[in-house]
Amino acid sequence: MKAVEYRLPQEFDKSFIVFEEKGKFFPCPWHYHPEYELVLVTQSTGVRMVGDHIGCFEENDLVFMGPVLPHLWINDPEYINGHATHAAEAIVIHFKEDFLGRNFLEVPELKPLRNFLNLSKHGMVIKGITRDTINSLMKRMLAMNGIQRLAALFTIFDLLSSSSAYELLASPGYLKQTRLESTDRFTKVTDYIKGHFDDDITLKEIAAIANMAVSTFCNFFKEHYRVTFVEYLNIVRVGNACKFLSERNEHVVEIAYKCGFNNLANFNRQFKKIKKMTPSEYRRTSNVNVPELLSALI
Repeated sequence: MKAVEYRLPQEFDKSFIVFEEKGKFFPCPWHYHPEYELVLVTQSTGVRMVGDHIGCFEENDLVFMGPVLPHLWINDPEYINGHATHAAEAIVIHFKEDFLGRNFLEVPELKPLRNFLNLSKHGMVIKGITRDTINSLMKRMLAMNGIQRLAALFTIFDLLSSSSAYELLASPGYLKQTRLESTDRFTKVTDYIKGHFDDDITLKEIAAIANMAVSTFCNFFKEHYRVTFVEYLNIVRVGNACKFLSERNEHVVEIAYKCGFNNLANFNRQFKKIKKMTPSEYRRTSNVNVPELLSALI
């Protein structure tokens, strides 16, 4: 079984990814990606595969995995057949080793975290009080943003790196090294989108950057990014709009056009779909006094 390389779209104003997976069953195939990943199953049961490990999962199962470690969550038959009485749900956190800068992990205080991350190349299931505390925090993170969300991640780092309540999953003899086969192609595509998000990028144009036929590119993009090219482009455009809204005093209409949207109605619709608020609401939120916010968190 060949593993698929995945890349999740990341919002421009976020340094790491937190999202909720929800559906009849978990749809991901046997796959890997360059990020560290923390997976909390909030509903459903089934079998999980991590490297050469095969085990069962149920509600509140919490697993942490290092980069490029192949993995797969398979729901029990009643979910796949549509006979389950509730949806399959999980909360997932993705972050790269350098998500806060190239030398982030070289900070002396993070030595325990470095040691923990080194073990994660085999994957590990988190147990006990550590699991319960992290699970509660991850559920609250979905409603957080900005400093609160980053502070919550550091709390998780502290809990993980100071706990021995875990079990390694993939065996010590698991030496399979999954290579990021499509890295160059991913880089060309994402760099082009980031550099031309304000232009009218056509499928023919972006497919040529990837050196693919349009139909092949569409299938490739959906398989590896889990969203369509248009959906990904809108995420990039809205992310840049967030940056402009927080840094500039320009009218919302001007920002919409500068970010590649050709009409205000579509901009507002896509912005609310991705950010769960209107552009005006985001601008007000981004102008919250930071010292006041920190004071509220303490």
